[in-house]
Order: sequence, then structure tokens, then C-alpha cells
Amino acid sequence: MTYDFPKRFLWGSATAGHQVEGNNDNSDFWAEEQVEGSPYNEKSGEAIDHYTLYKEDIALMASLGLKVFRFSIEWARIEPEPGRYSQTAINHYRDVLKTCYEHNITPFVAMHHFASPKWLMQFGGWASPDVPDRFAKYCEVVFRELGELIPYVLTMNEVNLPVMLRELFTSIGFIPPVGIGRDAWTAPGWREEAAKLCGATSDQYFTFHMLSDERSLHILRQTHQKARQAIKSIQPNTLVGLSMALSDVQCIQGGEKIAAAKWQSYFSQYLPMIEEDDFFGLQNYTREVYGPNGQVQPDKEAEVTQMGYEFYPEGLSNVVRKVAQSISIPIIITEHGIATENDSRRVEFIRKGLAGLQSCLEDGIDIRGYLHWSTFDNYEWNSGYTKQFGLIEVDRTTQKRKVKESARFLGQIAKSSSLVNN
Repeated sequence: MTYDFPKRFLWGSATAGHQVEGNNDNSDFWAEEQVEGSPYNEKSGEAIDHYTLYKEDIALMASLGLKVFRFSIEWARIEPEPGRYSQTAINHYRDVLKTCYEHNITPFVAMHHFASPKWLMQFGGWASPDVPDRFAKYCEVVFRELGELIPYVLTMNEVNLPVMLRELFTSIGFIPPVGIGRDAWTAPGWREEAAKLCGATSDQYFTFHMLSDERSLHILRQTHQKARQAIKSIQPNTLVGLSMALSDVQCIQGGEKIAAAKWQSYFSQYLPMIEEDDFFGLQNYTREVYGPNGQVQPDKEAEVTQMGYEFYPEGLSNVVRKVAQSISIPIIITEHGIATENDSRRVEFIRKGLAGLQSCLEDGIDIRGYLHWSTFDNYEWNSGYTKQFGLIEVDRTTQKRKVKESARFLGQIAKSSSLVNN
């Protein structure tokens, strides 16, 4: 059976600057990687050197048939010091954008993907009431310079992840300094050292991943709304949204209330943020099942990915349907992927995920695109380089790229905007 998608459907893949560019040494994440006792298994280093190799990388994507490239502009590069903006960095991202157009690829930009300038910590990090204005000014500078080249933009990636992290750590009996009152926690040694590398103290140190208490969520909401306003005032035709990481929250008998509370925490509480957005960026990797005693682990026989997630591509359409009940704006799948050495399972993950999306389209749900995570095997934060999410393999000793069958599979779908499902 052949499933046809809309002709203007967005087909592509996604990356994040800190994970692929390399040497993002002005960021808070870079500082966290460097210190003794850091939970990061490896340092990002030169990553896959995409900052240098972007022209070849974009040409490779185009040769495969991919039509959209989602990447982040790094705030830490654009604004290396408070109020000082790097024309060199601006020119670099201008060339990335122009290279996309030269290869008939539509750029899809995230203004923030987890990493922030390390100097931000000197002002209290993301807990500072000044963050909304600082971030909006950064967006304003970028859009005055580059806005005419950016048709789609996420202000921030996975705004709900900090809440998910807080609940995850709490559920296993370990409460990290994520989302609890700033005066109530003492940073572990590695965070104290990371704060020093940022020119700050531990009581000032509050990263994006700690945005999960009521006060900081208010700051997050203001930050998104002010950024959107700044972007729209300069480029009203640019479509603006944000993304959320959403597992398919399910329940067995007795787990209904817990599952409902999880969905409220992970998704519904953020709805006021997106009331004036142009689209919603939906990101899904697996499901979470809840019973009367909390989360139920997958069966021992269940297939799990390198991340320990249950292999569950059906979750994508389930989440789309749930989200569509609460919002009236279009949905774009801004991430969907799997960490695995077995690329045939990635092909199957894509195939089943897209079959589910097609059923949603047939039921009238407004879905505008599918961006796979990730374009490349890259730096997976605290897991280092051990997780393989990429459509394209990278030999980091030579930085040579090797196309996987999944990349060809998705590229072929992108060329025809149809899925043959045997």
C-alpha cells in the first residue's frame, strides 16, 4: 500500500549546534563537561566538526533527497559577551542559511537548544528575571541580520524537558538541583566548579535544564513570548513555535490518575505559552506506561534502544492525536528517532512512525512535516558519543561521513512525498 503525504509536507532531519559543531567553548555545557566529577562521559571537543564541514554536510543531505535541515544557532557564539555581538558568527550562520538555499533545502532554525552563554550564569542564569529581555534582544539581533532567510523558527527546544528530568530523578529517589527552590539546594562539587568556569558562584548557577519550579516556569513563558514578539516585529512572515518532548503517556488499570497528572505536567501546563504560536513542534521517542504504583517498566522481552527506551514507533501517532485535542495550530514533528546500532530497526521505526502519521492526516489532523533526529551520529550530551541516533555515520578519527540505509530510505520518501508500506 502506498501512503501519499501532502505535496508541501516538510521532509528532513535535525541537529543541535553543541552536538555537531564542535568547540562551543563559550557555553555553559562546555563548562560542565570540563570539570572533575562531571556526569558527562566524554567532552564534546570538536564534535563532528560541522562548524567547518557544513557545506559538505548540507550538500550530502540534498543528494539524499532531504528537503529541510533543522539546526540551532548558538547564542554563545552570537553573543560571546553581554551586549557584544559577533559579526563573524552572524556571517557564519548567514552562510549556513544560504548554503541550504543553494541546495534547495529549507532551513528550520532553533534559537536555543539547551546550551547557553556561560556569562549568563553571572546574572543568575535562567532564574534571572532579566532572561526574557536578554534572549529577546539576541533574537532581535539575529533576525535583523538573518531573518529574511529563516522561514521557520523554534524559540527554544524541549521547554518541558526540565520538568521531565525533575520527575525522573525524584522517582528514583535522587533529587538533583533541578527545579527546586534555589535556596534549598547545594550544588554538587562539579556544578560548583562549572559555575567558577562561567565566572559565577554556585548560588548563581541555574541552567536551562533547571527550569521546572513555578517561578522559573514563569520566566520561561515570558522568554518565549518576548522572543516571538521580537521575531514577528522584524519578520512577520516567519513561522514561530517551540518544541516539547512528549512520550506517549499510557496507563494500565489503577494508573489513570497518575498518567493524567503526568500529561498535565509534561504538556497541558505549557498551553498558555503557545496561544499565539504559528505551529507546535512535537518530539517523540517512546511511551511511558503508568500503573497504581507509578511507572511500569517494559516487559523483559520488549525491544529497547541504546537509551533504554522501549522500541515503540506507534507512540508518535498516539501523541499527535492527544496533542491535537488541545491545540488548533498545525503540528510539525521536529524530532522522532531511535538510538541503535541496527540501522534496519531505524528504517522500521521511521516506516511505522510515518504510517501512523498518515492515519492522523487521513483523520484531518493538520500535520505539516516530519524531521528525523538526527542527521548524524553525534554528541549525545551526558552519554557522549556512545549513542547512535544518526541517519549518517561519522568516523570521528577522520570526520568521514558514511550514509546509512535509513538516510536513503527517508530521502526516497522525501523525494516522492509518499510511503510504500509493505
